[in-house]
Amino acid sequence: MDYDVVVAGGGPVGLFLAGELRLGGAARVLVVERLAEPDETIKAGGINTAGGVALYRRGMLPDLAAAWERNRWRMRAFLGDRGPDAPRTPPKFAGHFAGIMMRGDLFDDSDPAFTDIGPADGVGLGIPQIELERILGARAERLGVEVRRGVELTGFDTDEDGEGGENGEGGVVVHLADGARIRSGWLVGCDGGRSMVRKLAGFGFPGTEPEITGYQAVVEMTGGERLGKGWNTTDVGTYVNGPFPGRILTVEFDGPPADRSAPITAEELQAALRRVSGVDEVTIHEVHSSTRFTDNARQADGYRRGRVLLAGDAAHVHSPFGGQGLNLGLGDAMNLGWKLAAVVRGAADESLLDSYTAERHPVGAWVLDWTRAQIAVMRPDRHARALRRVVTDLALTTTGTTYLVKQISGVWQRYELRGAHPLTGHSAPDLELSDGTRLGDHLHDGRAVLLDLADDPKLRARAEGYGDRVDVLTAACPGRPELTALLVRPDGFVAWAANGTDGTDGTDGTDGNYRADDDLDDVLARWFVAS
Repeated sequence: MDYDVVVAGGGPVGLFLAGELRLGGAARVLVVERLAEPDETIKAGGINTAGGVALYRRGMLPDLAAAWERNRWRMRAFLGDRGPDAPRTPPKFAGHFAGIMMRGDLFDDSDPAFTDIGPADGVGLGIPQIELERILGARAERLGVEVRRGVELTGFDTDEDGEGGENGEGGVVVHLADGARIRSGWLVGCDGGRSMVRKLAGFGFPGTEPEITGYQAVVEMTGGERLGKGWNTTDVGTYVNGPFPGRILTVEFDGPPADRSAPITAEELQAALRRVSGVDEVTIHEVHSSTRFTDNARQADGYRRGRVLLAGDAAHVHSPFGGQGLNLGLGDAMNLGWKLAAVVRGAADESLLDSYTAERHPVGAWVLDWTRAQIAVMRPDRHARALRRVVTDLALTTTGTTYLVKQISGVWQRYELRGAHPLTGHSAPDLELSDGTRLGDHLHDGRAVLLDLADDPKLRARAEGYGDRVDVLTAACPGRPELTALLVRPDGFVAWAANGTDGTDGTDGTDGNYRADDDLDDVLARWFVAS
């Protein structure tokens, strides 16, 4: 093999996945990217809580904070004109649903879903996608990932039966536009919504047809003072002015564009903005960055076919409303990286990869429906406008705002894992430990953590034989005295947890007491093969 894994696509998801593979022990990882330079086109404008927590768990919180400082001017609409002494922390911003802005003062952050999130909450707000790509690219380089830019994947051949492979194993021969042929153990398509990998591998891609044509752009214009600020709904559609000067977005329900790849002109953007806003005085003089989008909502019928896998937009596409796409892709990468690395190292059977689709496909399906619901509320017909008024009334309540923020932030996500404890399957709480550290500080190396909160030698003994893949940490957590132990996977999700006693005093583990020895052996064997 030339490489253990080839990742097609060098955007944020591909770069993050490549770093996770190296962190997990894959020795030879190659990223091939069609573009010669990172794409500066305006795209996602931030990451949600789940995305921020994932990066925090890999030690990137300082990078995110620095990027926020560099782009602090973008939040001027939220911070107001308070000059250089304005607060240097992200503002209280609750987000929006279909352009219905939620008020931060109505958000109940005492909701249990937001307990123990840690310092990553809100840190990704306002960070452009290009900034995140630079952060993840630098990390991938530090971790030893090879990145080839200006190189396009044109095809591949799979060898499932191992003929011609290394040590009788199967593999993938990747064809590049420059004529190169690269043999790899695995291929992961992170090559966007029009994924060549997905198409050539034969994944099904069912979904719903688009209804809208949308534009997002950064422009120089005059007459913009006549536009409403923020999100605006009109009889024709929706437009956005802000949050920083010159940034506009329009949505029209006139079907998809005839050619999404055609160059976008100032005249085209100006015509759309005038139609939707009704302001004929607005004139666009120069376009700095622009993109078209639709609400095409589709999802691959699975995320793995043999030695070919999908992640990010290659696995699912949808409208950008609610800012879910980038966060969904980062979650895919965090889930897949440690599993595929374990398989590459021979530390896990290929069946471990079945859990990737099982866990991430339902999350992707939820995101697609979340964006479809927003399209239904944004339509300009009378029925949709009546529904919008009802949703607006609900959103402007504490209960409604808190519900919507939970969905947008991603804190609702839970994998269906076996286990009775309420934390099992959830993202781990970022516990404050007695030694002054937090749980997230111990996940930077991408290894699982068995957290012994009761100083129980019998519990620690059960992790013997997993020393090269499971770190054992003994510490107290005064803030959560009911917890006695947690097994946290490398992606930060709880595989097993215990409350109360270990069963030595005669209790049977009922009434909220989860014995520390009732199924830990099975869980360890499920996720990590003993050496």
